[in-house]
Amino acid sequence: MKVDVQTIKDQLKLTPHPEGGFFKENYRSSGSINEANLWKGVQGSRNFSTAIYFLLVKNQISAFHKIKQDEMWHFYAGSPLLLHMINNQGDYHSVKIGNNISNGEYFQFVVPADTWFASEVENKDNFAFCGCTVSPGFDFKDFEMPDRKFLVTKYPYLKEIITRLTHR
Repeated sequence: MKVDVQTIKDQLKLTPHPEGGFFKENYRSSGSINEANLWKGVQGSRNFSTAIYFLLVKNQISAFHKIKQDEMWHFYAGSPLLLHMINNQGDYHSVKIGNNISNGEYFQFVVPADTWFASEVENKDNFAFCGCTVSPGFDFKDFEMPDRKFLVTKYPYLKEIITRLTHR
């Protein structure tokens, strides 16, 4: 069965995401973890887990950002998604989230907590439809999306990729 972008957006009621692309939260566990059992400096409790649908279309990007939790990506349909990461030591790494495992693509991939990451569609004439699961559950209090200048100052040797994958 072939799916198209408009059907995905309409049927799943996706809305624009601040980092780029479209999303819809489709799961938030009813249980939660109190702040005493989470990382230092956290404010408030977090659900055990959350999940979203995520869609990037053609030349859209998901700009560099990070969260305080691990985030598992799941591939569903379309073009492979290129996932770009910069760890705390400033090392850059990229992977493909897709369904061609013989070509080195991953059906699922975990971005470790506190890792800067961005994504884009590999085939710019297509779309990438994925899901993301976050544990402990996502809260926008844990989301950080800096401007281009901040990241380029911190990682000047990655200026080209940072410039291409930031909004401002």
